Amino acid sequence: MTRHAKHKRTPEPSPARIRLATATAAAAALTGGLLATSAGVASADTAAAGVSQNDADFNGDGYADAVASAYGAYVNGKASAGQLAVVYGGATGNHYATISQNSPGVPGTAEAGDLFGGDSAYGDFDGDGYDDVLVGALGEDVGSDKDGGTAAILWGSAAGLKSGTTVADPRPTKHDLFGGVVEAGDFDGDGKDDIAIGSLGATTVDVFSGGFSRTSGAAVHKTLSTGVQTGDGINSLHSGDANGDGKDDLIVNGYDPSDNLNANYWIPGSTTGLTNSAAQKLPAGIITDLGDTDEDGYDDIVIGNAWDSGIAGATTGGSVFVVHGTASGPSAGDTEKFTQNTAGVPGSSEKGDTFGGEIDLGDVNGDGHLDLVVGAPGEDLTGGANAGAATVLYGSADGSGITGTGALFLEQNNAFVPNSNEKNDEFGSDVHLDDLNHDGRDEILIGADGENGHNGAVYPVKVNADGTLAASSGIYTSTLGISASGTPGLGANFTD
Repeated sequence: MTRHAKHKRTPEPSPARIRLATATAAAAALTGGLLATSAGVASADTAAAGVSQNDADFNGDGYADAVASAYGAYVNGKASAGQLAVVYGGATGNHYATISQNSPGVPGTAEAGDLFGGDSAYGDFDGDGYDDVLVGALGEDVGSDKDGGTAAILWGSAAGLKSGTTVADPRPTKHDLFGGVVEAGDFDGDGKDDIAIGSLGATTVDVFSGGFSRTSGAAVHKTLSTGVQTGDGINSLHSGDANGDGKDDLIVNGYDPSDNLNANYWIPGSTTGLTNSAAQKLPAGIITDLGDTDEDGYDDIVIGNAWDSGIAGATTGGSVFVVHGTASGPSAGDTEKFTQNTAGVPGSSEKGDTFGGEIDLGDVNGDGHLDLVVGAPGEDLTGGANAGAATVLYGSADGSGITGTGALFLEQNNAFVPNSNEKNDEFGSDVHLDDLNHDGRDEILIGADGENGHNGAVYPVKVNADGTLAASSGIYTSTLGISASGTPGLGANFTD
C-alpha cells in the first residue's frame, strides 16, 4: 500500500497496487502487512512496553490470533478474488481457517479482481469482548462502478470470525479503490474503536466512530483531509498515541510532490476525533508502526524506508527511523536511524535489500521491552537474488529504546526456519509479532509471498528464552486449502 515516487494508477487494480513495492518509482510489486496496534483504550494498534504489541483475540479464548492475506487467491475459479487465512493461537498449537466473500455471512460474492484482503485491521468494533477484523476489497465492482471498492467488518465470536457487515462507502462513485487502506484506533478517546478507510487514489480519509452495530453501522462519519496530494492518493494508515493524551493519532502515508517522495503525516486525535489542523510532516518512508520503545509514556513512530535512491537520508539498502513521541507529538529533533551498517546489525547495506520494507513491534524475548522486527524481502543470499531476510532489533535491557546490539538475523537457511533460501522467495515480504501460545514471548510471523512461484507462505518463527530458535513449521496454501492457481501471494500482508 505504499509508494515511493509518483505512480499512475493502472485501470485495473492488481496485487501490485497494494503494498511495499507499489512504492517504486515506475512500477509496483506488493508486499505486506501494515500495521500495528494502538494505545487507545479499546484500540488494537500499539501497546505500552511489556505488553504484547499485537494481541487480537477473535474467539475470546485468551490466546492471540493472527490473520494473513492471500489477496491474489483464486476462489471458485475467480482469479484474484482473495482470501484471508486465520491463525488461531492455543496452548497445544495453532489451528487455521480461511475466509472469502463466499464464506457464510460475509458480504458480497467472490469475483475476479476483488482483491479481498488487500488491507485489513482489527479492533473490537461492537464492544462485545471479541476482536473483529476490518477488511478491504479494493477491486470490488459496486453496481455499475467498476473497481469502486468496498470494506466489511468480520465479527468475532466464541467460534472465531463469523459473518460480516459492509461498511458503506459514504461517497460512492466519487473515488475508486475504497477500502484500499484501512486502520482502527480510538481517535476520540471514548473507549470505542473507530475506523479509518482510505482509497488508493484519493486524498481524504473516511472516519467512522461512535460505536458500531452489526445492523446499523457506525454512529458518526466524517471526511478527513490529509497532506497527501492529488494524483497519487493515500498509501497506508497507522495509529497510535504519540503525544500520550489517551487518544489515538493517525499516520497517513502518501506522495508529496514538494520533494517527490512518500511522506508521512501525523494527525493527532482529540476529544472530537482526528484534527488535521495540528498535523505534522514526518521523515519520508513507506511503512510505519507505533509503540513506546523508550518507555516514557509516549508512542514512538517507527518508519521503514526501503528504497535505494531519491530518499533523503536513506542508505543504499534501506533504513529504519525511530521518531520519538513527546507531549506535543513526534519530535523531529529526537530521531534514531538504523541500517544494516549500524553497529551490531548483521549484514551490510546493499542496493536492493529493501531493509525496512516491513516492520512490526512486539516482545520477542519476553523481557518486557519492545523489540522491532524488520523485513528485507529484497536481500540477496546464498540461494539466490531476493531470497529475503528479516532482522530482530531488540529493545535495550534498560528500557531506553531499540538497539542494534545482539540483533538476530533470520533467513530460510537458519536452523529451525523451514525450507531454504531460494531466488525470489521474498522472505520478509511482511512481518508480524504475536504471542500465539501465551508464553510471554511473541512469535515472529514472517511472510514469503514469493515462495513456490508466488503461492506464498507464512513462517511462525519462535525464539526461546535463551535467544535460540525453536523448531517450527511453515503455513502454505496447501495447509490452508487455498488454491495454488495464479499467484495467491500468501504472506504479503498481515492484519495489524
